[in-house]
Amino acid sequence: MRSDRGQTLPIYIWMTGILLFVAFAFFAFAQAASARNGAQTAADAAALAAAQDARDELVDGLELAIGAGDGWPDWLVGDKFTGDGAQAAADALAAENDSTVDVTPAEVNGYPGFRAEVETNYTVGDSIIPGTESKHAKADATAIIKPRCDVDPSSDPEKAVEFKCDGGESVEIDPDDFELGDLPDASVLFSVHLAD
Repeated sequence: MRSDRGQTLPIYIWMTGILLFVAFAFFAFAQAASARNGAQTAADAAALAAAQDARDELVDGLELAIGAGDGWPDWLVGDKFTGDGAQAAADALAAENDSTVDVTPAEVNGYPGFRAEVETNYTVGDSIIPGTESKHAKADATAIIKPRCDVDPSSDPEKAVEFKCDGGESVEIDPDDFELGDLPDASVLFSVHLAD
């Protein structure tokens, strides 16, 4: 009987060691998943910020074009922006998420947008898996700008035009009686969302 008890102690120690190893391995994977989720959140936010900055540029350009009576329906299509402020807008959101970002123009299903590639400033952290202490999480996301309003192609942009927007909203533009601020909110004219 005593010899049986003596044999169970090494087995118990061995099993405890295996369980501890498995627990630490799960913890390492949880750390990696947490870092990856943080990177994805930063990428989503940065891509949306870049696209929202471009949407604001579209609305500003649309207002100026209507005031000048110069080809404003082209702005309503959603492809006249330069995207000059997209990187700065994305940088600000990435910094809030302790990450760095690189933004490039993108197109998804014919809609313009931006692709954000993010790398976290923080690492996965120390774990039993070698190399994680210097591993940064990376992720990417793409956000697009989609026009929400349609103008009859036969309409004369120099005369009053009514156009329909998603959600049943109707907007009337009269270039002869237009002031800055007459347009509805940017979200009525263009939607910004992450690409599928």
